[in-house]
Amino acid sequence: MQDMPLYQALLAYRSKEYAPFHTPGHAGRAIPAELFSLDFTELPDTDSLYEADGPILEAEKAAARLFGVPRTLFSAGGCTLCIQAMLRLAAPQGGKIVCGRVIHRSAIHTMALLGLEPVWVYPRADAGPGLPGRVCAGDVEMALRCTPDARAVYLTSPDYYGVMADIESISAVCKKYGVPLLVDNAHGTHLKFLSRDRHPTTLGASMTACSAHKTLPVLTGGAWLNIADERFVSGAKGAMSLFGSTSPSYLVMASLDWARAWVEKNAAQAYPVLEQRVRRIREIAAERGIRGPEGECDPTRIALDLAGVGMTGEQGAALFRTHGVEPEYADQGYLVLIATPFHTDEDFRRVEEAVRAVPVGKPIKRDGLLPPDLPEAVMTPRDAVLGLCEEIPLEKAAGRIAAEPACPCPPGVPVVMPGEKITPEIVKFLIRYGFFSAKVLKC
Repeated sequence: MQDMPLYQALLAYRSKEYAPFHTPGHAGRAIPAELFSLDFTELPDTDSLYEADGPILEAEKAAARLFGVPRTLFSAGGCTLCIQAMLRLAAPQGGKIVCGRVIHRSAIHTMALLGLEPVWVYPRADAGPGLPGRVCAGDVEMALRCTPDARAVYLTSPDYYGVMADIESISAVCKKYGVPLLVDNAHGTHLKFLSRDRHPTTLGASMTACSAHKTLPVLTGGAWLNIADERFVSGAKGAMSLFGSTSPSYLVMASLDWARAWVEKNAAQAYPVLEQRVRRIREIAAERGIRGPEGECDPTRIALDLAGVGMTGEQGAALFRTHGVEPEYADQGYLVLIATPFHTDEDFRRVEEAVRAVPVGKPIKRDGLLPPDLPEAVMTPRDAVLGLCEEIPLEKAAGRIAAEPACPCPPGVPVVMPGEKITPEIVKFLIRYGFFSAKVLKC
């Protein structure tokens, strides 16, 4: 049987035996083998995800106790399904949402489907060169003051590089204005279990979308919707069923239940060890002049500013692979690795070896990293995403209305969103980052 390109590609990749510092968080080691024989469906003995009055409900209740919230729901449709449900619960009839400009495309597409209008807040460049930075509480308050009919505030924290917003302060602002705080916590599910609990629900968020498979022993696609605000509990299953598949994977859901039990038993011992291991790698990097993000960050995320020592992130990724390490992500400046308790001493030894092998030279110039001014929104994301569009050469796009987001990395901030007018400055900025075309509405 030779004609199995994907299957064979996966087998070939596995044979390279890289230390896997990328999603999923189980690193190919932590899922019990017996789980893979449990690919069942909705049966009298196995419950149904969107009705959930049997073992699924009990498993969700156990997860809610773990996170200390009134309700936790399983998702076999990834964090995307949790984001869709959060937005549906917060603004079921549409309306305005104050949003951080660092945002996943699934949220943009959900806003289009639900008829939501984003009111953008730019992050402040306070995390170091080449990084988006953080949305601050003062800017959120200003946006809410100018948008009295806002239905919610929506933020991403932590971001891909591990940079964390001050959720506690932003939550206090949201409570002052009587709106819920929704957090895309895709990369921060594990924050609950660190030596200091940094989970957004602990810090005051109303709801969080937590992509459990990124950092915990969960199969890809497993996520939790954590609801800390009782107002949103009763409609939560209905909101998820509006978007979710009617054939959710029982393997994924079972891995969520297994991971919860693993955390209850092992997290208190495992995460302090992980934090210490990551701290050691950061120290080795710092000794060689390799910096990470500044300010409050996920203590288990390894983000290395290689541009600061004369190497692009992509070049760094190639170097790390020669040392048997597969990173999670690389851009023009940074290399990102996701570390979990399931990485071995040998895995960390390889990372340390790779860090020591980085050639230290003159910093790469990072001129022009700041994105252009926020463009004018001339129509809603819904009208733009669902409208008739065409793809045109980027140099001809000035003055046209974007039909999809464009997000160069770095700095990781979309410079144009659906419904916004593309300016000449945006065209120049995107060309600099290797964009050649743009999807725009037809005239």
